[in-house]
Amino acid sequence: MLSRYRNLAVLVLVVAAQLILVAYQVRTSQDVILLRVWTVTAVSPLAKGLEILRSNTLGLAERYFLLIGVNQENLALRAELDRFKLENQFLKTELSTADRARSLSVFQEHSRSRTLAARVIGTGTGANSKVVFIDRGKSDGVVRGMAVITPDGIVGKITFVFPHAAQVLLVTDPTFAAGVISQKNRVPGTLKGLGRSQVQVDWVQNEVKVEVGEWFFTSGDDRVFPKGLPAGQVKVVKPGSAFKEIYLDPSGLMRGLEEVLVVLEGIHLAIPEGALPPEGPIFVMPAVSPDETKANLQSPAGADSNPALATDADRLREKIRQIGELQGVRFGNAGPRLPNFNMDPAQVTRPPAPVYVLSEKPPEAKPVAPVGPPKPSARP
Repeated sequence: MLSRYRNLAVLVLVVAAQLILVAYQVRTSQDVILLRVWTVTAVSPLAKGLEILRSNTLGLAERYFLLIGVNQENLALRAELDRFKLENQFLKTELSTADRARSLSVFQEHSRSRTLAARVIGTGTGANSKVVFIDRGKSDGVVRGMAVITPDGIVGKITFVFPHAAQVLLVTDPTFAAGVISQKNRVPGTLKGLGRSQVQVDWVQNEVKVEVGEWFFTSGDDRVFPKGLPAGQVKVVKPGSAFKEIYLDPSGLMRGLEEVLVVLEGIHLAIPEGALPPEGPIFVMPAVSPDETKANLQSPAGADSNPALATDADRLREKIRQIGELQGVRFGNAGPRLPNFNMDPAQVTRPPAPVYVLSEKPPEAKPVAPVGPPKPSARP
């Protein structure tokens, strides 16, 4: 080919060399050699194609192997996080269990009844039954019919006893009943379960007074629960056809049911007067001594100088007493005149007027000559 087309080949080489030299010497408007522009323009499509091929083959394989490592790391981190969550939940459960156990032990120490601590290990399977199983049975001295309580109130009673377990019928079961009495008005009734979260006090006449917020305590008449244990607080009171409809929130079930106390030997307690004491300590100021109160009431200056030792009613009574002394009026007895309550006793310096009492006779009025019709005038 070279020997046959020698002249043409030489001509093409010479023209190509000339074009290269020209392209090397000529520059564009942006001061870039024209040869470089041609070279980059010719190579760019090839480089772009090679990059697309590499990213779709080698790049994909590289990301795949990297994602395998990241996925394994994510699985390890997720497993560790789940383990920490379980440990945290376990610690919270242990802490709450310790608090409940401490409250049970404190209640056992201060309670006069002999109790046995137990843990709930199961629940009943019936649709409407409200029963639980505890881990104390016949071997621990548990007998059928014993009361089950918590520091907050009554829970239920033992219905079946097994060697190492027992079944407890809760107060919310429809077949449960217990004798109760109201705290404020001493109204007796029968606590019955309804199969839901609230319980009802039945056999209370419509004429008796039961208030919302009033507490009911066990009366001891059922011979199961000792007298004086909290049963619940009244939430709804309304008259019924024959008896009042009273609904309570059972206090023994309000904080969950995990640890309970079985009453082995119950002792009746007096029902507390007034509202139940709130949780936590309360600061109470010391009472004022009777001597300070008496001296403050007898001295008007002391009442004005120290108003914390006397009420507004005491100051008003002292002011009225001073007005009566200044105007000669003794309160509680009929007199000839009424006192002027608008006067200020602090601005009066005259001595008090004589005092008139009911037993004394008021001074007699001097006779006055009768007054006749006016004399006619001489002038018209």
